[in-house]
Amino acid sequence: MTPLSAYLLVGALVFAIGLAAALTRRNAILVLIGIELMLNAANLNLIAFWRFGPNPEALIGMMFAIFSIAVAAAEAAVGLGLVIAIYRHYNTTDLDQLNRMKG
Repeated sequence: MTPLSAYLLVGALVFAIGLAAALTRRNAILVLIGIELMLNAANLNLIAFWRFGPNPEALIGMMFAIFSIAVAAAEAAVGLGLVIAIYRHYNTTDLDQLNRMKG
């Protein structure tokens, strides 16, 4: 097993755990944590491909990963703000009980 395939395997496992957490949980905060795990798995794959690519001196993969981390931080801030606003209005973070947003 090459080091690249080991990193990709770990990234795939972390992504699968995050996907399972995002799809099976009913708590909004745990869904956000699952989404963050999936973004971290994508960052791990970006860094692995950059490091074991043909030109690791270019720092292109590192820039993509830093941009992805910034997007993930913004997503977490907006998501937690929405969860706090929903909790203040409905007194719950259970996604099944939020039926007013169905339209």
